[in-house]
Amino acid sequence: MTDFKYSLNGSTIRTTGVMRQIEVAAAAGYVGIELWFDKIDEYTAAGGTVAEIKQALDDHGLAVPTTIYLCDWFDAAGAAYQQALEESKRRMEIGAQLEAPFVIAGPPRGRADYELGARHYRELLEIGAAVGIKPAMEFLGFVEQLNTIEDALDVMERSGREDATTVLDPAHIYRGGGSVEAIASLRPEQIAVSHFDDCPAEVPREIQEDEHRVMPGEGIFNLQRYLELLRQIGYNGFLSLELFREDLWASDPLEVVRTGLEKMRAVVEQ
Repeated sequence: MTDFKYSLNGSTIRTTGVMRQIEVAAAAGYVGIELWFDKIDEYTAAGGTVAEIKQALDDHGLAVPTTIYLCDWFDAAGAAYQQALEESKRRMEIGAQLEAPFVIAGPPRGRADYELGARHYRELLEIGAAVGIKPAMEFLGFVEQLNTIEDALDVMERSGREDATTVLDPAHIYRGGGSVEAIASLRPEQIAVSHFDDCPAEVPREIQEDEHRVMPGEGIFNLQRYLELLRQIGYNGFLSLELFREDLWASDPLEVVRTGLEKMRAVVEQ
């Protein structure tokens, strides 16, 4: 048994349609699945509905920890910002229909104006509160500036909102060069979800990207310390397997997610 809940991030079987992602996640034994808006939009563009996706989730007993993701909102201005807000609201409304408590809001790839981004993040949170979903301020290890837990927490605090949250991910902590010990500075309610993966030894840290991630336990990241810190602060939410590997996308999705869950359990429950 474990004190965490196991989720699948749809990126791990990215080339699989959303309905099949739901089927294999449930068949493998996950209790949650993070869904990407591009896969949802792909399904609805072909004539399906969000209500059908929600029914499939209910039929298979799956929760949706987060929907992914909101983009281009952090430092946009003028008409571009209004367009980003409108698209973000559309996505938040879809996430709320799926009863996802959170939607992931991604950072800019370059330099980040934290004051501006915090104001925009506050506006996203206000829209989300009206819709029924919370945007989570994600940091990404491979972007130029907003790439550590400390950076995300800075923006969260500047927003002035008690409902501000972030997303944890071993790969981004490692790649960004921040300290895993920064988890201790978070309250459990400030973590929307914890992605779960590992970092390869053979690729230099400074050039690692999403596609370099490996299964939990197959890399060099100190996942035991990561889990210890999560437990110390009282986080007992979702651990969500998030990989971006073309070899996995070309494989049988059910076998991929079954193997992933076995790898997660081997690390978490040892």
